[in-house]
Amino acid sequence: MKATVEKLEKNRVILEVEVEAPRLEQALDKAYKKLVRQVNIPGFRRGKAPRFILERYMGKEPLYSEAMDIVIPAAYREAVEETKIEPIGHPEVEIVQAEEGQPLIFKATVEVKPEVRLGEYKGIPVERPGVKVTDEDVEAYLKGLQERFAQLKDVEEGSLQEGDTAIIDFQGQVEGRDYPGLKGESYPLEIGSGTFLPGFEAQLVGVKVDEEREVKVTFPADYYREELAGKEAVFTVKVRGIKRKQLAPLDDEFAKDVSEWETLDELKEDIRQRLTEQRKQRAEAEVRRQVVERAVENAEVELPAVLVERRIAHLVNDMAWRLHGQGLSLEQLMERSGKTWEQLKEDMRPQAEKEVKTDLVLEAIAKAEGIEATQEDVEREIQKMAQLLQQPAEKVRERMEKNLDGLRYDIIINKTIDFLVSNSIPADGGGSGDVRAGTDSSGADQ
Repeated sequence: MKATVEKLEKNRVILEVEVEAPRLEQALDKAYKKLVRQVNIPGFRRGKAPRFILERYMGKEPLYSEAMDIVIPAAYREAVEETKIEPIGHPEVEIVQAEEGQPLIFKATVEVKPEVRLGEYKGIPVERPGVKVTDEDVEAYLKGLQERFAQLKDVEEGSLQEGDTAIIDFQGQVEGRDYPGLKGESYPLEIGSGTFLPGFEAQLVGVKVDEEREVKVTFPADYYREELAGKEAVFTVKVRGIKRKQLAPLDDEFAKDVSEWETLDELKEDIRQRLTEQRKQRAEAEVRRQVVERAVENAEVELPAVLVERRIAHLVNDMAWRLHGQGLSLEQLMERSGKTWEQLKEDMRPQAEKEVKTDLVLEAIAKAEGIEATQEDVEREIQKMAQLLQQPAEKVRERMEKNLDGLRYDIIINKTIDFLVSNSIPADGGGSGDVRAGTDSSGADQ
């Protein structure tokens, strides 16, 4: 088999493939054996008519059409591998020659990955955030633990304060009429949580138990229920009870109750270490974001429409999945936003274009630097997934068998970002340099 490539404009190529005559003959023979079992030819049992009889009865066109379906897909895949082009769309096939005893010649016109003109990607200056954890940070974390483990105690005397939980009955009116969806009984509302409409909770501060108050609010102009958007509502609210948080003192007993540690000092040290690790991870993620963003900015590439459209479809599917988890659908979202299907997709185009360019640039850098996914890399990732999922590595390996190409791709991309980080330099006036360049695909601090 021989294959040649002719470049066209806009990342399209013509792949001309010549398949040996014997291989075409084998495909014709397979086509004959398939078709002869599908037709009844007078004077012959089904499947027993000679090939020349079948050709007289059906004509040669069905036989050759079936043979093309057999030989061309396989020959196309082999030609793609041989010429090392990277198709991103389906080929348009034109048969140039298909004659018995002669080589089969066909042309496949297909869009391929564009050429990426890389700019500077080594020595990218980056701001390296510091990771220092102060005593104030630890105290703030402890305060959060106090809040989380606080007990709610009934308030017998006094009035509702910020941070209290009010048990309320309420009925809202819009345009002077009770509105069914704006009613609740014995509803627990934490004052200051922002759970209700803006201004609602603040107007309840100072109310006493069994006291009733009128609360006026306005629905946001973009409220999801169009019939209420921008309208004023008047709520009659009765406070049935008030519960106030009672914070436990910060001592050794508190440390025992909320953690595995015996003393408050041990708990503080654990908090300090965990906050430090979290900030290291966030700082490293920020460095990785910067090097990728700047390497992409420095590169030039013509984005293929087919890749952008695919990425838009992917983003739409992701959104649909997230909405489904919230009990909503894309159709409901579009109704509420007043957007058409085309407007929704156009809103996602800038993000899709950015993601496609990022992928193409990182792939080009990986290729330029000879970055690959070794079998050891693959095995390491499988072991990590097995540990994370708490499953045997063999079971994870079996499940990943059909998606190993995707796993290898992810490894290459991560190793490429590691390469960019390790070749970056501190920006003038940058951070403390506490974040060091990682070298493994996880991006963890080394």
